[in-house]
Amino acid sequence: MPIASPRPLLAAAALLLAGCAALPAARAPSAQELAMFQPLQASLHRDHDDLLTAGLGLEGLRNPLPPAFADPAHPTAAELRRRAIWSNWRGIADLAPGGGYDEVYGSTAAVPGREFSAYARLPGATQPHRVLVQLPDHFDPRKRCVVVSASSGSRGIYGAIAVAGAWGLPRGCAVAYTDKGAGSDYFDLDAGQGVALDGRVTAAGGDAALAFTPEPAAGHGVAFKHAHSLDNPEADWGRHLKQAAQFALAVLDAQYPQQAPFTFANTRVIAVGISNGGGAVLRAAEDPEPWLDAAVAGEPNVYVDGHGGRALYDYATEAALLMPCALPALGLPPLPGVEARCAALAAAGLLSGTTLLAQQQDALARLRAAGWSDAALRAGATSTGFDLWRAVAVAYASAYGRYPHGAHPCGYRYAALGADLAPRPATAAERAAWWADASGIPPGAGVAIVDPQPPVDLGLTGLRCLRGLWTGEGADARRVRQGIADTRAAPPRAGLPMVVVHGEDDGLIPPAFSSAPYVAMARAAGRDVRHWQVAHVQHFDAFLGLPGLRAFYVPLLPYVYAALDRVDAALDARAPLPADARIAPRPAAVLDAEALAIPR
Repeated sequence: MPIASPRPLLAAAALLLAGCAALPAARAPSAQELAMFQPLQASLHRDHDDLLTAGLGLEGLRNPLPPAFADPAHPTAAELRRRAIWSNWRGIADLAPGGGYDEVYGSTAAVPGREFSAYARLPGATQPHRVLVQLPDHFDPRKRCVVVSASSGSRGIYGAIAVAGAWGLPRGCAVAYTDKGAGSDYFDLDAGQGVALDGRVTAAGGDAALAFTPEPAAGHGVAFKHAHSLDNPEADWGRHLKQAAQFALAVLDAQYPQQAPFTFANTRVIAVGISNGGGAVLRAAEDPEPWLDAAVAGEPNVYVDGHGGRALYDYATEAALLMPCALPALGLPPLPGVEARCAALAAAGLLSGTTLLAQQQDALARLRAAGWSDAALRAGATSTGFDLWRAVAVAYASAYGRYPHGAHPCGYRYAALGADLAPRPATAAERAAWWADASGIPPGAGVAIVDPQPPVDLGLTGLRCLRGLWTGEGADARRVRQGIADTRAAPPRAGLPMVVVHGEDDGLIPPAFSSAPYVAMARAAGRDVRHWQVAHVQHFDAFLGLPGLRAFYVPLLPYVYAALDRVDAALDARAPLPADARIAPRPAAVLDAEALAIPR
């Protein structure tokens, strides 16, 4: 249960500071280091409320209805936490019956323990990022194990619980998380309200420090941290991850003063993440300081200059324009309005052909020539249907260019919509649920993208503007491209045990544009990076519960967990690091261990 009264909270903060102050002089943190983690919140999670599932268990996580709030406009911190954990599990893992979770792989076992959360701030950053440490009751201070992770996508602080928590907590490891400067800390510009450390909505300028306060903190609609922090957080993903690990060490120092100090030299730290979280792991691996003992990156969003690497913004804007027209040429059902869309692109000179069929075939040929595989295009149909390409492009253009809300270079903004699809102020109940329900990038959780063009435009003017920020000239294009250049990856530290795991059918972060170029770059620099390439795996495990998808795909998470098992065994000298592998699982309506074909 959360520690709600100020006296225990102050005691927890004092214990953290006292533990640090008691360290030997060579290890004593500076005032600047202590200031990185403020304020501090501590909570207990036992007796029908655990660290891994908030007491919901597998059946509660499978419930299609979210945990209810007693008062929808004023949920408690405990209610928000439970709902955020429910939402993030369901957004990442395939929990549906037959999918194998908690039976063939993974764990939702109750893990009692404590949580410690704070804001961390990088030097020079405008906004903080959240850090959180889960400390299981059965943590063994003699083993000294920390798993550190960053949220996938732009998710909130629990966005990696199904990845890092599900593997580390049952093993007795402390698990540290960061939202890496993104997250679901939305700010209601009309109401002047944002999100406090415990997830509750409060007014800007009040007693509670907000996780995100935009500059300016006025206007209409909604602002959110990933797009509007003015920090281009992706450029600092690796540093965010390291700060989360540092927070874990500080928590362990305070909670186990007799065994302190906990340092990178005497504590095993394994980094793991998927998607954007996997990209954060690879960026953290660049650090020449040997603070990481091993790393596992699943389906990483990573940008490598050369070796065929492409930036997410490049291929997302390409897909947003062309994929709706290309998919029917692969035999997939057309989306509504595709005929008018293809004709408009042809009229603009972006497609060739005078018939719909010719235009569709030309769109497919252009994507294939750009490096898209047919498998990635088929899997990318889900992202197209959910309007994910536009969502990524709109938000990332703001982030890379460090634009404030209301100054998007293509005129987009965000707001709740009325029945007439016109922007309107959010209600108190909508606002209260954002932190728990939102994925970190609209549309979703009652917040929509507001296109500056009329609906008859089919959104193409905005999409062409977004594409032009990559392909065109002008100050805005140069500004966005510079932000993207700041996210380029470098080789990992020499000697760092690392496994990169990626599905060959990934349609959101195609391996041909991301992990394959990264591995080639790292090996060209003399680094020993192990590479697992898994057939029949697309990007979203959570989508596998949709009708028909299990006939074509298997989940990624079993291979991430297996890679963690293997690097952990290698660190213990119980087994060698896994060899490179091209894995050929067998999709099945009811998944079993044999079908996964995990390397032994």
